[in-house]
Amino acid sequence: MNGHPPDLQALTGKVLIIDDEADIGSMLSGVLSDEGHKVLTALTAQAGLKLLGKELPDVCFLDVWLPDADGVELLEKIRLTGGDASIIMMSGHATIETAVRATRLGAVDFIEKPLSLEKVLLSVQNALRIRQLRSENQNLRNRVEQRYRLIGHSKALEQIRATIDMVAARNSTVLITGENGTGKENVARNVHEGSHRSKKPFVAINCAAIPEELIESELFGHERGAFTGATGAKRGKFEQANGGTLFLDEIGDMSLKTQSKVLRVLQEQRFERIGGDESVSVDVRVIAATNKSLPEEIRKGNFREDLYYRLNVIPIELPPLRERKEDIEALAVHYLDIFCSENGERRKTFERDALERLRAYSWPGNIRELKNIMERLSIMTHELVIEGRHLPHPIGQQPARPSSELDELLVQKDFREARSGFEKLFILRKLEDNQGNITRTADAMGMERSHLYRKLKQFGIDQSHDIRTDEERA
Repeated sequence: MNGHPPDLQALTGKVLIIDDEADIGSMLSGVLSDEGHKVLTALTAQAGLKLLGKELPDVCFLDVWLPDADGVELLEKIRLTGGDASIIMMSGHATIETAVRATRLGAVDFIEKPLSLEKVLLSVQNALRIRQLRSENQNLRNRVEQRYRLIGHSKALEQIRATIDMVAARNSTVLITGENGTGKENVARNVHEGSHRSKKPFVAINCAAIPEELIESELFGHERGAFTGATGAKRGKFEQANGGTLFLDEIGDMSLKTQSKVLRVLQEQRFERIGGDESVSVDVRVIAATNKSLPEEIRKGNFREDLYYRLNVIPIELPPLRERKEDIEALAVHYLDIFCSENGERRKTFERDALERLRAYSWPGNIRELKNIMERLSIMTHELVIEGRHLPHPIGQQPARPSSELDELLVQKDFREARSGFEKLFILRKLEDNQGNITRTADAMGMERSHLYRKLKQFGIDQSHDIRTDEERA
């Protein structure tokens, strides 16, 4: 007997039947085995729980009435303990209230006794497909999370992570600034994933990519007949993101007229669709991003000052990749692994010369440029070790040289930190030049010896390591 829909390929799996009626267990076992399923049976809740934990079935038929437990309570216990089998409840005398309660607790179906074999087989197929979809969705979610991870351990990135951890759970608006390709959407997604809205939609819209005459329709939707071509009502991005997060990318390119309407939505959490007079209420957190200086755009008259202050509650500034060179290797390895996996290629690694060339490059396109090059390398490089010669122009043609400590200081934004770092580097180099002799080092630097000792202590330079006293060196 074949009860699955003819247009779908039948799925098979491991099925557990928990029912105190041995005849029903035997009948279901025979029918399901004929369909290619592996079937296990249990007459009590206790025996069923043991099989659930040991055999990890894909589908479980669970009777509402068992000699040692209430089936619905057992369903709740299974869900609380993390069991991921798709549960089908069975009963010969259940009420609608029981069926509703079981469904709310996670049962994928509720079938009545006496059992229809066609219904049983169809229910198993539906349960297996639900389980398959759950697995596919989780795999997709894992790939998305992997793609949008913030990669690296530079000081700037650690500060950004700390800010995200601090503000993600709040509802405050966030304004992300930085050059094109620095990963502004990645940061927005991390804020969303760290919030209580993470199970709700994350909706992104590039304000610069949509013509001015269409942007309001995209954001707020429209009613049928609102304009030529509006053949039906349409939900806008604000409605699509209800309960979740709306990411307004390149908001600095939004017209003043649309800015005014966005400000109103931020203040009131309500709006009207184009061509409509009914107010639509939404609960949306807005994260905006731009590669422009909004204070400068305000001075030019291109951006509303009140909207800027409404957006800039939590500011996050992303540094260009050339200012976080210590993250380049980790980023390159991360994206190369992703693209090799997606393209069905074996995992590739970098030869040291290639990594030095990657670090020495200025990356005008930032992380976006690096990602594109990693995708190209995953496809076009047949060797498993990527060398400098495999890198495209101009990366492969420039001299490979390690970025020095001085290079790192030169891209430091904070003057005090740069000066402090230079002082420490200068002292270490002078100590090395003078074989660790503090008196000669102080003389070479034109510094009092006591002052040099204070600097050594300030910078945490271990005076007992490779630096003997003057008397020992005399």
